[in-house]
Amino acid sequence: VLLAAAVCTKAGKAIVSRQFVEMTRTRIEGLLAAFPKLMNTGKQHTFVETESVRYVYQPMEKLYMVLITTKNSNILEDLETLRLFSRVIPEYCRALEENEISEHCFDLIFAFDEIVALGYRENVNLAQIRTFTEMDSHEEKVFRAVRETQEREAKAEMRRKAKELQQARRDAERQGKKAPGFGGFGSSAVSGGTTAAMITETIVETEKPKVAPAPARPSGPSKALKLGAKGKEVDNFVDKLKSEGENIMASVGKRSSEAAKVLAPPVNMESVHMKIEEKISLTCGRDGGLQNMELHGMIMLHISDEKFARIRLHVENEDKRGVQLQTHPNVDKKLFTAESQIGLKNPEKSFPVNSDVGVLKWRLQTTEESFIPLTINCWPSESGNNCDVNIEYELQEESLELNDVVITIPLPSGVGAPVIGEIDGEYRHDSRRNLLEWCLPVIDAKNKSGSLEFSIAGQPNDFFPVQVSFISKKNYCNIQVTKVTQVDGNSPVRFSTETTFLVDKYEIL
Repeated sequence: VLLAAAVCTKAGKAIVSRQFVEMTRTRIEGLLAAFPKLMNTGKQHTFVETESVRYVYQPMEKLYMVLITTKNSNILEDLETLRLFSRVIPEYCRALEENEISEHCFDLIFAFDEIVALGYRENVNLAQIRTFTEMDSHEEKVFRAVRETQEREAKAEMRRKAKELQQARRDAERQGKKAPGFGGFGSSAVSGGTTAAMITETIVETEKPKVAPAPARPSGPSKALKLGAKGKEVDNFVDKLKSEGENIMASVGKRSSEAAKVLAPPVNMESVHMKIEEKISLTCGRDGGLQNMELHGMIMLHISDEKFARIRLHVENEDKRGVQLQTHPNVDKKLFTAESQIGLKNPEKSFPVNSDVGVLKWRLQTTEESFIPLTINCWPSESGNNCDVNIEYELQEESLELNDVVITIPLPSGVGAPVIGEIDGEYRHDSRRNLLEWCLPVIDAKNKSGSLEFSIAGQPNDFFPVQVSFISKKNYCNIQVTKVTQVDGNSPVRFSTETTFLVDKYEIL
């Protein structure tokens, strides 16, 4: 039977070892330390033997993949198992180096367990191993969904009860009476009142931090009114809630922090602020030719001071591609057509304050190839069992500056990691989703073209569709607000602008 599977260095130091029978750590480390010394004595290049065990091995750059078996094991089956082990490792590790193996050690151990069970080889291939290790449980998802629903309902009930208690307490204080003790969630009025009081205090402190505590009365202590003691009881109760709803609370906090990061206003946000946002949806053929390109843009106006609610926006439109413009129904269309100014039809009225108002939108739909902002040329060519893929980009619209560009190329499953030849920028291999992500921080006029070469087993059709994502602080259609003036007196108003150009869909099919 198979005793152990290990990845070790040339000196015999174990990086990852999975034992399939009961073995001590010193025993396996001793066997692996003896392995390099034995190789010099034998002439075989696939296995060596001692009095007790057989080592079946395969070199992998600076490392060895080693199977330790009994001497009566079938060597042909062991060699086949060894090949499968060697193919699994590049699936999880980008480079065959010691630190990379250590980083993904648990992924490798889980995969090893799918290949061998109790010392005997399982009848599996590489694709099945990937499926088994990634498999999720429908029952677990249902259980989590039910639990989250129950937690949400419990929290909603808790808030409702807390508000009722708070209202009753206020009414009692207003009438000069002693607040009653409430039997909240428990069967006992005293314990229930204490719990409810703690819940009330927690929620009130979260929502209204400036609420004054209830004055102490000389008529004797009441457990239902014990709000001043923010001691261990409240902390323990909150900690218990956190432990029960840990996942939900963590995810909500994460989402809110991410949203705050994305939606954070610019530092120099003026009383009159404009968001100019464009989204592009583009589909190209792999042999050239633009199938469809559609671009939507909008100017959103946000006024935070009533003094500047009666204004006009002076728009400069230098677009020469035939963009279709459309103003808001309340905007004076004649004024915009004649003087490129956005103002209300009734000059006496004001724009809404403290809300985002879309005042102008535009649309461009075309199949003209010269309008493509960033061209992608992906050229896979077969060579033997492998496929050599050359992919290049070129910025056509040199006035743009594209940031955080990611060009995503699909890869065939179960064939390991791609071998990268030349690359401008960086890459990430997502072995779980079978994707190669080519990452470029900036593409602009100074860095308008670049290329990537790699080879991997597969057919030319396996590498499509190629998808592109980016973000830019310069818009594609050259439409800008150059000046903002008051309706009365035509005096200029300070304003700030936030421009974003995003990708809705960008595919090469």
